[in-house]
Amino acid sequence: MRSHGGNARHLEELSQFLRSRRARLSPGDLGLTVSSRRRTPGLRREEVAVLAGVGTSWYTWLEQGRDINVSESVARAIGRALRLSPSERTYMFRLLGIRPPLPESGERRHGEFASVVQEWMPSPALVLDEFWNLLDCNKAAREVFGLSDSDKNMLVSFFVNEEHQGRYVDPRAQARLAVAQFRTDIAQYHQDPRFFEIVDDLRLRSELFATLWHGHEVQQVANKDKHLLHPRAGRLSFSTLPVQMSGNERIRMILCIPKAGTGTRDRLVSLLHEQPVLAAVGGCAR
Repeated sequence: MRSHGGNARHLEELSQFLRSRRARLSPGDLGLTVSSRRRTPGLRREEVAVLAGVGTSWYTWLEQGRDINVSESVARAIGRALRLSPSERTYMFRLLGIRPPLPESGERRHGEFASVVQEWMPSPALVLDEFWNLLDCNKAAREVFGLSDSDKNMLVSFFVNEEHQGRYVDPRAQARLAVAQFRTDIAQYHQDPRFFEIVDDLRLRSELFATLWHGHEVQQVANKDKHLLHPRAGRLSFSTLPVQMSGNERIRMILCIPKAGTGTRDRLVSLLHEQPVLAAVGGCAR
């Protein structure tokens, strides 16, 4: 069980928020029988309590803004009973002082990024979830990072795909940074066992990952620059801009911006149009 800490303003906001969400629903929306003598619009507290599987008195105390303990599972049940959107559920969790939940089945949408990913051409753009699973990317990202349909997770691909790892100017430094950043992410979402499933799998498949993981390094600040060696285009240098999805902070889009003065954008244009890249760009060997 967890407590939202007794902050009076948070409790009052939570109270008003729950009432407003209850008032917007009608019993008919949820398949409940409606009495002809019913005068109050919206759901009643006892109806929300039944739908959430909690006691009416307990839910009344919660809605009144009393400082009571709320578990994550009960908070999820209340969110379902009130038909909260992912953004609303995250907001309620924050008011309760509970870490926002992982998206439930069917909620891992990233459609709002789809058009941006494609319009970002000729520069690379990728969409990742909190596990670094690759949800979407454009043609430039596939070409620059050496991705194929078999690449499902960017961390796994880096450590088990020599083609992917070999694209970086300094693979060892990139490997060290990736492990440190992933360890930081695990601390943020430590209750989800799927993180450790990835770690356990990579420790068996990659000696380099196992060695770096044993070092216990952490890195909070995302790497802003990426320097790669493409087999045909030569050296490519980018600044990166992470953009989190509205209402679902576990999904983020990574936009790669060609660094000025490096010729990266021109090489990308030539590469994507399958035109020969001039030998003068240098750095073609891997």
